[in-house]
Amino acid sequence: MQDIGLQLYTIRDCFTDEEHIRRALKEVAAMGYTQVQTAGLFIGAEAFASALKDAGLQTVGTHYDWDIICSDPERTLREHRLLGTTNVGIGGMPEEARGSRDSVLAFIEKANTVAARLAKEGMKFTYHNHDFEFKRLEDGRTTMDYLIEGLDPENISFVLDVYWVQHAGADVRRMIEKLAGRIDILHLKDMGACFGPREEPFITEIGNGNMDFRDIVATARQAGVKYFVVEQDGNFAVDPMSSARASIDYLRANVF
Repeated sequence: MQDIGLQLYTIRDCFTDEEHIRRALKEVAAMGYTQVQTAGLFIGAEAFASALKDAGLQTVGTHYDWDIICSDPERTLREHRLLGTTNVGIGGMPEEARGSRDSVLAFIEKANTVAARLAKEGMKFTYHNHDFEFKRLEDGRTTMDYLIEGLDPENISFVLDVYWVQHAGADVRRMIEKLAGRIDILHLKDMGACFGPREEPFITEIGNGNMDFRDIVATARQAGVKYFVVEQDGNFAVDPMSSARASIDYLRANVF
């Protein structure tokens, strides 16, 4: 059976203290999730790693702090080893790197340097996209064009978020194919259609939107994706836990 992961940013509101964290992680495991991707450690790496282990959850990657990755590699390595993952990731490009060709190229150069250092320790740097990467820069090319061309494919992989690719107007399956062999983690996130007062598409539970996850997952498997991770940023139908449960129930019944 295919393992399914949860990006823990989805249930961040449940992480108020250690007792609630441990309870929430065990509930996630009881839903059928076997893997997680972190987005903050809340109670420190050692305690958080212990809570994950007690819940029987495998960490397949992180959304970690870019400044810490750059300035404190020893802490970065120590905390990822505690978590048991070799995927050291950021949840988005730093604000100062966005918006111009030169700033994007500077970020790529720094990311490659950081990734080379991590690779010497058996780690890989991972990059998670949003939609802004698909906006055209002053030369007509997109940030994503530069990332695909410039990031070292040996030491860096993409955490491709299918919702944000679709939101940007790009072709999800075409992008997965273009990045074949370079995606370790695929974020599964559904897009609902506009209705009522809404002015644009919105994030929703998998199965409540209009994205074809059967075809997306089939394409991803052919492209060598290793981990399938559910993420929902907000707009929960009831609450974060109910949304996480609805998404995995749909995937188990209809996709995996």
